[in-house]
Amino acid sequence: MMIKIGIVGGAGYTGGELIRLLINHPQSELVFVHSKSSAGKALHSVHQDLLGETDLRFTDELQRDIDLLYLCTGHGEARKFLEAHPPSGHTRIIDLSNDFRLQAQSTIFDLQFVYGLPELNRESIKTAKAIANPGCFATAIQVGLLPLAQRGLLKDIYTTGITGSTGAGQSLSATSHFSWRANNIQAYKTLTHQHLGEIGQSLSRLQPNTDIELSFVPWRGDFTRGIFASSTITADLSQKELNDLFNSYYEGHPFTHLSTEPIFMKQVVNTNKAVVQVEKVGTKMVVHSAIDNLLKGASGQAVQNMNLMFGLEETTGLNLKANYF
Repeated sequence: MMIKIGIVGGAGYTGGELIRLLINHPQSELVFVHSKSSAGKALHSVHQDLLGETDLRFTDELQRDIDLLYLCTGHGEARKFLEAHPPSGHTRIIDLSNDFRLQAQSTIFDLQFVYGLPELNRESIKTAKAIANPGCFATAIQVGLLPLAQRGLLKDIYTTGITGSTGAGQSLSATSHFSWRANNIQAYKTLTHQHLGEIGQSLSRLQPNTDIELSFVPWRGDFTRGIFASSTITADLSQKELNDLFNSYYEGHPFTHLSTEPIFMKQVVNTNKAVVQVEKVGTKMVVHSAIDNLLKGASGQAVQNMNLMFGLEETTGLNLKANYF
C-alpha cells in the first residue's frame, strides 16, 4: 500500500524534515508540497540538502485525491486553511501546529482531532481521521511525567528545559541570529509557555480529580536542535520502584526508553527517540528527558502517527542514526 500524501507549508523546518522522511519512507508517495512563497521552485532550492533526492517542485495548487494531508503551517493558520479548503471525505489530516491540540478547540466541521502522542493515545490514533501532533516541549516533558500521572503521584512539578534554535522556526528574529545565540543562553516565556495547556490536559486525563501545578521555565540554547528537560517532584517510591514504573509504562513503545545512566541530547538528535532517566535523592526525584525537537518533537512523531493511522509497523521509515559525534 502506497499512501498518497500532500504537505501544506513545506518551506519551513518541520516541512523540510517531513519531506526528508517521506521521500525515504517505503510506503509513502509524496504527491505535492504546497507553498505560496516558493511556488514553482524546486524543493532542493529551499531545502538544499535535497539536491539529487527529488525532482518535486513547490506548488500553490492543491490536489484532493490524496490519502493524507500534513499541515505544517504557522500556529493559527491550520484552522484558517481548513476553513478555506475543506478536506475531502477520505483524506486524513495530521496538523503540526497548536490549533487543535486542546480538547475545547479539537473540532472543525465533522472532524474530531485526536491528540497525537502515541505514548498516551496509541489506540485512538489508529482509528483517527485527524491528528493534532503534540508540541516539542510538550512531548519531551510528558514522556517524563506520564508514568507518574498514571500512578497518581503528581502534584507540584517544577520543570526546566532547554531547546535549540530550530525550535523558533525558520523566520529570523533577534534571538535566532547566530551572533545572538552563540555563547549565549536565555530564559523565555517563564511560566507562560504555550505548551502548558496540552501538558496539563494529558496529565489530568491520567490523574483526574487532582490539582496538578506545573511550573515551567524554558531556555533558549546555544545549539541548533534538541530538547533536554528536567522535572522535579516529591515522591516516596524507591529508585527501583520508579525504574520499574517507567519500564512497565513504556513496554511496547518502540521509541521511548529508560536509561539508568545519565542521559544527554546527542543520544537522540537526528532520531525519533525519547530517552528518559530518573534520579532519586531523599523525598525528591528528578525526571530527565531528551528528544530531537524536529523529529520526535514534530515531523518524526507525525510520521509515527501516520504509520499507526494506516496500519503500518510503527517504526517504518524512522530507523534513523543519531548524530553521536
